[in-house]
Amino acid sequence: MPAMSRFRCCRGFVAAVLLMTFGLPASAAQAATRPVLLELFTSQSCSSCPPADAYLGELAQRNDVLPLSFHVDYWNGLGWRDRLSSPQFTERQRVYAAALGSTVYTPQLVIDGRRDAVGSDRAAVERAINLSKQNSQTVALDIERQGASVALRFAEPQSVPQSARLLLLTFDPIVTQAIGGGENSGRTVAYHNVVRSMRLLDQHPAAAMSASLQANESGARIALIVQTLTGIVGVAATP
Repeated sequence: MPAMSRFRCCRGFVAAVLLMTFGLPASAAQAATRPVLLELFTSQSCSSCPPADAYLGELAQRNDVLPLSFHVDYWNGLGWRDRLSSPQFTERQRVYAAALGSTVYTPQLVIDGRRDAVGSDRAAVERAINLSKQNSQTVALDIERQGASVALRFAEPQSVPQSARLLLLTFDPIVTQAIGGGENSGRTVAYHNVVRSMRLLDQHPAAAMSASLQANESGARIALIVQTLTGIVGVAATP
């Protein structure tokens, strides 16, 4: 059995629930509702992933969640190179695994940066979404694309923890790929909300701020994630 099989979802993992609060004023937490962030770590070479990829497409039709697809690169040596994969996304998954006390596997769905589930396990995912809605903190923000730049607005920038990181992502709503090798050889799979780029903004939130898009940030939609060491506190995306 190849060493890579240890990443398959059939291996057990340790689920962890991090319900820590962030010390935000109540007004900031109640300022607005926000979608729950769902991060699916997937690969075109993983035979267990297509059901999770399809489920993510269903979730993408909802307004209460923002599902994103991150394609990892550790399956690329098994007969097919995932055209959407990036070592940057693999590293993000590894950081989550360490923080959650979990393992690195596909398809792994991380919910609001606080808990994880097998991406095709609908019941577990729905439970985690509901838990996040009950325990989430909300930083009210808006994002708008303006040509080659992005306008960002925070309702209460003073409520955002100094330790928070602002992540700017670009993504495509749907990418269809014919797979010519690996475990899914011969299949054509539709991937939803595929992350194309991810960048840390070296800024602290302000009432009004902007960021210029770089040449490699070519996704059709843009999202801003506000993240602390213990989870997601703010999410917004362009239509």
